Amino acid sequence: MIDHQTESKITQLLEQALLEDVGMGDVTTEATVPPDAVGRGEVVVKETGVIAGLEVAGLLFRMIDEEVFFLPTVPDGSGIEGPVVVAEVRGPLATILRGERIALNLMQRMSGIATLTRKFVDAVKGTRAKIVDTRKTAPGLRIVDKLAVKIGGGENHRFGLDDMVLIKDNHITAAGGISAALDRCSKYFSDKKYRLKIEIETRSIAEVEEALRHGGVQRIMLDNFSLEAMTQAVKVINHAVEVEASGNVTLERVRSIAETGVDFISVGALTHSARALDISLKLVSRPGHSS
Repeated sequence: MIDHQTESKITQLLEQALLEDVGMGDVTTEATVPPDAVGRGEVVVKETGVIAGLEVAGLLFRMIDEEVFFLPTVPDGSGIEGPVVVAEVRGPLATILRGERIALNLMQRMSGIATLTRKFVDAVKGTRAKIVDTRKTAPGLRIVDKLAVKIGGGENHRFGLDDMVLIKDNHITAAGGISAALDRCSKYFSDKKYRLKIEIETRSIAEVEEALRHGGVQRIMLDNFSLEAMTQAVKVINHAVEVEASGNVTLERVRSIAETGVDFISVGALTHSARALDISLKLVSRPGHSS
């Protein structure tokens, strides 16, 4: 179930999507479909994957017209083997046609992300590693992209720049080194009198050791480490802080990364390279007319 805060953010996204797609009105539907025509359609997934976005599609249709009923036949997160009907939509045909493209676009994208995420999650099953996403999302779609990752069994990293501190290579360079960056970070939080979780990116064992000596860090990112160096870094850290692996993470390599003992594996591909699932909506009943 989508919580209230997430629903509020998705509603804002859908409002923008409707403004973009419908504008002043769906002239094709208005010109061809009787305004009182009602009917039924089926949402069909044509291939194997993980379905995601059904709740989002239901919210969209309710926003357009409360007389439309969107009825999923399976819950979000279900693994399916297509072709299979995953939802039925009933009500005024003008509303169904107006919302069709937006609903399908979001379900296709979200299902692609959930499907790819599930593959990564399954690949590391039995290890301590958790698969997490990144901020490499489509602008404006982050809320649904990250929801799809969760539906696929992954976990969300920070949602935005205000969620946590993630000191990356460019921050380190700009600050004058790892210790300088962490010193400035400590002073910043002292001055502001609040605290967020701090993660720092490292590119060598020496940088890992420097971050550990400084303290104040809750997670160390191992960026583009070899498997051998990653194993060594995990031993050096020895559970003092959380460990995240990042960079060059593929399905073929992710199991080996997980077996080094890292806690998290961040995968940008989940949201920037997932292939959309093939989903369609077809009207299946002869249109009637509302009384």
